Amino acid sequence: MKIPKDISNQIRRHLENEIDAGRRFVPLAQVVVSEFMASHEEEAPPEAPVAIIGAEAGSFDSPMSPSRAGADADKPFIETLEGIAEGVASCTACRLAESRTRTVPGAGNGSTPDIMFIGEGPGRDEDEQGMPFVGRAGQLLTKMIAAMGYNRDEVFIANVVKCRPPNNRVPEDDEMAACLPWLLRQIEIVKPKTIVALGATALKGLTGRTDVLISKERGVWNKFKGIPLMPTFHPSYLMRYPPAKVEAWKDLKAVLKLLGKTPPRTGGKGE
Repeated sequence: MKIPKDISNQIRRHLENEIDAGRRFVPLAQVVVSEFMASHEEEAPPEAPVAIIGAEAGSFDSPMSPSRAGADADKPFIETLEGIAEGVASCTACRLAESRTRTVPGAGNGSTPDIMFIGEGPGRDEDEQGMPFVGRAGQLLTKMIAAMGYNRDEVFIANVVKCRPPNNRVPEDDEMAACLPWLLRQIEIVKPKTIVALGATALKGLTGRTDVLISKERGVWNKFKGIPLMPTFHPSYLMRYPPAKVEAWKDLKAVLKLLGKTPPRTGGKGE
């Protein structure tokens, strides 16, 4: 049975009041949503297709709302990185919450840094310390950042998922989807000048694509929500295959060139 017009108008006004109060998502029973939509079929505009790849070639967008933050969608819109860290710490939106020791929201310069590095997910050391990229791969990333002329406090470092996958496995698609809103909100707050996606999983998690081959896409500029995005190899891959450091260094130098900077020394290669 359809909801009477006066009741549906009350629902509409309630939602408008919630939006005015700063709330972006309000929990409603599925049956209420279904009946409400049925009663307004004549008013509803045609459903737009979800776009993973933007209209501009090489421009990526996410099908998920940056305002939707994990399991806390019904809470007020999060305005700070500290608020995100608190929300992540209590998030149980996916199965990774069951085995984590500590959550790893991200760290670094949260005020318009030149670069935001985005990796796959926390490893054992990160899970223990609650900080991103502090293990062996993180030590290499620190050297790569230094070769570019920065320190870790001058850039922002985060991951697609904020909890360690068991045995350091690759995050599942639904786990990345559940965690992506946190990352999208971080990007909105941090406002980096460029983004460096470290590895195929990071690029896949950002774009929702399933056909990512980092060996083909590294070194090619893209845009993510209007921000220049450079995909490159993950430091853990560079540790397994050191010759790839040459290509990764080319990618990082391209980032510096876009920023109007030059490396402080030659032959970096992240070594």
